[in-house]
Amino acid sequence: MPRPQQGDYGNFYQRYIDYAIGSNINEAISFHSAAINDFINTLPEAKADYKYAPEKWTVKDVLQHLIDAERIFVYRALTFARKDKTALPGFEENDYAASVDSTLRTLQSLKDEFAATRKSTDIFLSTLTEEELIQIGSANNHFITVNAIAFIVIGHILHHKKVLEERYL
Repeated sequence: MPRPQQGDYGNFYQRYIDYAIGSNINEAISFHSAAINDFINTLPEAKADYKYAPEKWTVKDVLQHLIDAERIFVYRALTFARKDKTALPGFEENDYAASVDSTLRTLQSLKDEFAATRKSTDIFLSTLTEEELIQIGSANNHFITVNAIAFIVIGHILHHKKVLEERYL
């Protein structure tokens, strides 16, 4: 199954899809997964509670956000791949972040959870059939294909990786 095309997702997801390199989801997983995990594992403990501005998230908050968002995206992909036509709600990332106290977590525990979540996601996404990838559902009042969600999962992480590199490290 080739890369998602415009119309397979809401326009606001374009930047995430653009980040993910690969002609199909398996190529994108192969190209990005190890580098993503390596990057996360190199995040220094000394920066765990750092934020570059008072109203911004800490490094630990960003990791928690990545875990939460990935789980939500994968739930959407699973729902639609299994031909469940239930319209799914959106989620407000700032509300999620405000509802969890990342200071209670160690950076290492977040890295471990991130790695486990990523591994599970990669296995799930890599086993989707073409029929499952072309399924369409509604999330946050927008139609989206499972294939687009798969690319968004990777692109969303890469977006935040860039922010971490540019503003936190």
